[in-house]
Amino acid sequence: MPIDLNGLGNLFIVYGINCLGALAIALVGWWAAGLLERLALRALISSHMDPIVATFLASLVRYSVMVLMFVLILQVVGIQATSLVAVLGAASLAIGLALQGTLSNMAAGVMLLLFRPFRLGDAIEVAGKAGTVKNLNLFMTELASGDNVQILIPNGQVWGSPITNTSAYPTRSVSVKVTVPYGGNIEAAAAHIRDALSRDNRVLPLPAPAVDASGFNDRGVEIVVTAWTKAADAGAFKAAIVHQASNAVQQAASAA
Repeated sequence: MPIDLNGLGNLFIVYGINCLGALAIALVGWWAAGLLERLALRALISSHMDPIVATFLASLVRYSVMVLMFVLILQVVGIQATSLVAVLGAASLAIGLALQGTLSNMAAGVMLLLFRPFRLGDAIEVAGKAGTVKNLNLFMTELASGDNVQILIPNGQVWGSPITNTSAYPTRSVSVKVTVPYGGNIEAAAAHIRDALSRDNRVLPLPAPAVDASGFNDRGVEIVVTAWTKAADAGAFKAAIVHQASNAVQQAASAA
């Protein structure tokens, strides 16, 4: 049977043009999705919307454009959208099982957006990870660790785990425990710590700071320092108190 080279050539030309058109739509659609996401984010931020909500809605714009791009590509290559819907409807159970992790992350992202247990810039601990919230999109929650390392956690794990938000309330209690060796001047160490607390303007007057030297361990007498400060100052304040308490212990030990 002779091969119809003309018909075969025409077929290659038609499908080649369709494939090139699909590639062009994919490139333009990908670029347009990113552009519209940035424009939407800029518009939402300028309207004084919460940054984490604005970021989430902007990501929805991006994925909506990508879905539209996918449908257009199917039309160009000759696959009718109605046929695709029928096939997806018949295979919905299999697709749902295969994508249950992705769908659960999307649902969790919506729940996080609605209930908003944290905001952009909050310091949180969730799913065994701790850091500052940098972003929340449709699938992932992005944190920055203390040493500025990116941490990406699927939204399903975030929503399904206890969340510790150290930035939720305006004030925090800072507690530090140090040990004065037996024979050391405990009263002098406690007085040095009290003096450091009284000179630190980050210490809140109420509740009043406390320096308790009633504990014991195998190395000496325990001094527990407790003070309240603003949540934003808690980290630096704790480091300063640890330094002051260590100096007080060294002086108490040398005075023995």
